[in-house]
Amino acid sequence: MRMDTICVQSGWKPKKGEPRVLPIYQSTTFKYDTTEEMGRLFDLEDSGYFYTRLQNPTNDCVAAKIAELEGGVAAILTSSGQAANFYAIANICQAGDHIVCASTVYGGTFNLYAATIKKLGISCTFVDPDAPEEEIERAFESNTKAVVGETVANPALVVLDIEKFARLAHRHGCPLIVDNTFPTPINCRPFAWGADIVTHSTTKYMDGHAMSVGGCVVDSGNFDWEAHKERYPGLTTPDETYHGIVYTEKFGKGAYITKMTAQLMRDLGSIPSPMNAFLLNVGLETLALRMPRHCSNAQKVAEFLQAHEKVEFVNFAGLPGDKYYALAQKYMPNGTCGVISFGLKGGRQEAVRFMDSLKLAAIVTHVADARTCVLHPASHTHRQMNDDQLREAGVTPGLIRFSVGIEDPRDILADLEQALEQI
Repeated sequence: MRMDTICVQSGWKPKKGEPRVLPIYQSTTFKYDTTEEMGRLFDLEDSGYFYTRLQNPTNDCVAAKIAELEGGVAAILTSSGQAANFYAIANICQAGDHIVCASTVYGGTFNLYAATIKKLGISCTFVDPDAPEEEIERAFESNTKAVVGETVANPALVVLDIEKFARLAHRHGCPLIVDNTFPTPINCRPFAWGADIVTHSTTKYMDGHAMSVGGCVVDSGNFDWEAHKERYPGLTTPDETYHGIVYTEKFGKGAYITKMTAQLMRDLGSIPSPMNAFLLNVGLETLALRMPRHCSNAQKVAEFLQAHEKVEFVNFAGLPGDKYYALAQKYMPNGTCGVISFGLKGGRQEAVRFMDSLKLAAIVTHVADARTCVLHPASHTHRQMNDDQLREAGVTPGLIRFSVGIEDPRDILADLEQALEQI
């Protein structure tokens, strides 16, 4: 099926007499007739549901839809995008391991990898994604287990050269993990360019209406864990908590997601509620319709801002003069996303005054939904970073992140115009 059809038809497959719309399985538990039946589920000998902390039918249908959209073999929903980014690493790393990450990733992800996983004994080296391969290669260590980046960085809007990072990762026997939140699979399919695992904050465009927080991890099934058996013992050696099963031997291409479900969800429980998964599915049904509108509106806004005398710079890969225009045309020829970042002449003070003057666009700690919104990263999402870290992330003190919604573009432009008149 084509992408538009997958958005509507994939996931839930009703049988005769079943609901046409994906049901909300709002239950913590599931009944079985014998102790043997339940026991086989706990041993991973049978597939099925027994406790929603691990799996739920509503969630699994939505995960299957996202996996099909990305072209992956399996996926799992998490309770947030941050949980997805943590699980993607924790599933293959342990104390003493190391990862390489693009320095321009979302501020929350930067803090997760710079501070939180460090407390768990996993170290991270941040690299300039635009640096030459030989420079990035120096960041790898003998214990490097993964490479991480964002297709379009939030909020610097740096476009990742996926093929370059895939080459580097695979040269060192590591999977490439790519956060594809901003373009979504409608605009970018990272697996086609060599990525191995994709994460999403489904809170953003996939939900599309700021109704439910969530995340997703999708496995391409392409990385050969067995070829690097000694590097990934969690997948390739017996798991004593499940009577010694070996995930790669028992589940093949489904090993990575099965382990994430059986171990991380079992022990950490960052699963979304079935209600939130249901709301996400409603958003997914119109994803292929909304993304082109977000992109076309953003193009108009970017061109307007670029021509305005009070605007110092505009970051948007849809502009022919943008630093990342060529990469965007390669990886995302139909558009990147609806997010723009820009700076005003006068810096931080003018940025704050401008934002406070907006009427249609709301100041919110959110991005990428149907409503136009705005945020000041240095004061909000990246507030925990020092000045050096802000520069590494591509965030200047006066940078404004503007998420263009699906309203009439004339109304969005009018709001920008009146706010610019106030400074």
